[in-house]
Amino acid sequence: MNKAFLVMLFMVFYNGASSNGLGANVTTARPDVVNIGAIFTFDSVIGKIAKVAIALAVEDVNSDPQILNGTKLTLKMQNTKSSDFLGIIEALQFLENDTVAIIGPQFSATAHVISHIADELKVPLLSFAATDPTLSPTQFPFLVRTTRSDLFQMTAVADLVFYYEWRDVIAIYVNDDFGRNAIAALGDKLAEKRCKISYKVPLNPKATKDEITNALISVSSMESRILILHIYTSWGLQVLTEARNLMMMASGYVWIATDWFSTIIDTDPSLPFVSTDDIQGVLTLKMYTPESELKKKFKSRWSNLTSARRVNGSSFGLNTYGLYAYDSVRHLAVALDSFFARGGNISFSNDSNLNELGGGKLKLDALNMFNGGSQLLQSILEVNTTGLTGPIKFNPDGNLINPAFEVINVIGTGTRRIGYWSNSSGFSLDPPEKPQRKLQSNGSSTGTQRLYSVIWPVL
Repeated sequence: MNKAFLVMLFMVFYNGASSNGLGANVTTARPDVVNIGAIFTFDSVIGKIAKVAIALAVEDVNSDPQILNGTKLTLKMQNTKSSDFLGIIEALQFLENDTVAIIGPQFSATAHVISHIADELKVPLLSFAATDPTLSPTQFPFLVRTTRSDLFQMTAVADLVFYYEWRDVIAIYVNDDFGRNAIAALGDKLAEKRCKISYKVPLNPKATKDEITNALISVSSMESRILILHIYTSWGLQVLTEARNLMMMASGYVWIATDWFSTIIDTDPSLPFVSTDDIQGVLTLKMYTPESELKKKFKSRWSNLTSARRVNGSSFGLNTYGLYAYDSVRHLAVALDSFFARGGNISFSNDSNLNELGGGKLKLDALNMFNGGSQLLQSILEVNTTGLTGPIKFNPDGNLINPAFEVINVIGTGTRRIGYWSNSSGFSLDPPEKPQRKLQSNGSSTGTQRLYSVIWPVL
């Protein structure tokens, strides 16, 4: 058993916990209610939208008896407050209360740790926002990524670099699992195209203004002017603001921001554009979700529901992670229905590994193993349905099928989409669901790769 896991268990349960005994808690047939949890940061750009979306999804599942045939979901949400440690504690609290699955966690670093706990106790995690490409089902079988892996986003970034015939770039990123592993993937994808990262700038996850400024000053002395920015929504704009103050948003510079920037724009379209032309020319990516009647109706419902809602004076727009959060709940509900239809039942028992550690005041036997966890996990991975984000189906690698992104150009006080990228056809002016010519095995296309022209920085 993982030593780090045991240490964290000791830390959490140092005050003791109530024991459920050595017998199993069993619910046969379809239960009236099923307990699910959700862990993320409520006041983050992603979290504040996910909180509403998850609650709406549970409401919709419970109001439609055809989804779970009368069984209701009981949801409890926990606020991690951007703390990996709180995320660990809250996951453990869920796991002593007969929780069959958890929506989350939000952050990749948290997912790395909690996944070990989920694996031990057989409770599936459905993460709508943990994009670190190293969170693989081989290493973390009970972590189901219900969003896009950054492997695909970094492939799109590398394709952008190659498309514009640049050869080396500078990577500015947050220095944690989320940032490091994505940039490592970018380096690999660039190398496949004989391009490279010539300079790496890791930033502390809690970087100060001075640290950001000093990092950018070091960047300004480098030869390359092609900058890849992969950081968190909470302080990404601060980096661009400091870059502008250093005249690094001027002509000659190219900024490619990953989807943290498009997420901010969707959540509050007015926020980045406080001053005309301040950040003109930035390119950003956005996870592509095809238009549908289902999505159209939900967006209209969202607009009506949140029109009067304000968070710190900002608007409350629907971002793509909110769509994936909603679909994660519906995905789980469909899987639970399949689980019950196959004779699955809700039963919990104590982990024999933890029982061997019993004694003293720790009461580790309060943590319950979900006996049907492996069967539910299989049902989750076999789901084949359609949600707000489009087709919900996993490929053999454990990734959602049809990864695609929109390529967006920031133009002063607005944005314009200059095209699309998909893993199967590369760049196109048309949405990925339209017939496209396929990429060859070497990554080139049998047809012409096309994007609309970019409005670059002009200051």
